Amino acid sequence: MQELSLHILDLVRNSIAAGATKVIISIYQKGNFLYISISDNGKGMDKDTLRSVESPFMTSRNTRKVGLGIPLFKAAAEQSGGTFEIESAENVGTRVTGSFGIDSIDRQPLGELYETVTALIISDPDINYELRLESTKDAYRMDTKEVKDVLGEVHITEPEVMEWIREHIKEGIRTVFGGVLNEVNSGIGRNQE
Repeated sequence: MQELSLHILDLVRNSIAAGATKVIISIYQKGNFLYISISDNGKGMDKDTLRSVESPFMTSRNTRKVGLGIPLFKAAAEQSGGTFEIESAENVGTRVTGSFGIDSIDRQPLGELYETVTALIISDPDINYELRLESTKDAYRMDTKEVKDVLGEVHITEPEVMEWIREHIKEGIRTVFGGVLNEVNSGIGRNQE
């Protein structure tokens, strides 16, 4: 995976496969690190599964024999000088967190997070997604449950609604991370507008 947003997509798909009805995507800057955390209210994991989940040779899927999402996310974090943590409890949910060294040449770019989140909403509109972004500059929050409540009878996947959500997230990224969509450190990177 070339972008952190693709790791997010994969981890959220794992949450949905685990029966989650709510997924929280948190991306925040703390010091010289970018933290990405995915929390869900899915079925969670027992202690044995939790111990083995970082291995690419463990997967709960029947469609293939290896699971690379969590090991690749962990490797991407550690390669940039960051850390990885996973917490889970059966019938409660799971939280996966990676920290990424912002100045590390080995840190993957954030990527087009707004495209990732809109793709998730379109593919599984019944899931409640919450996106939280925070830096020393500002904070942003978008919750699809709140959007659905405002929409009433209008479905969240209507093209006009999805375009509004996409632009709203894009603006949130600009506000929180300084206007540079593909990099967190506004001194480095390229604008992708």
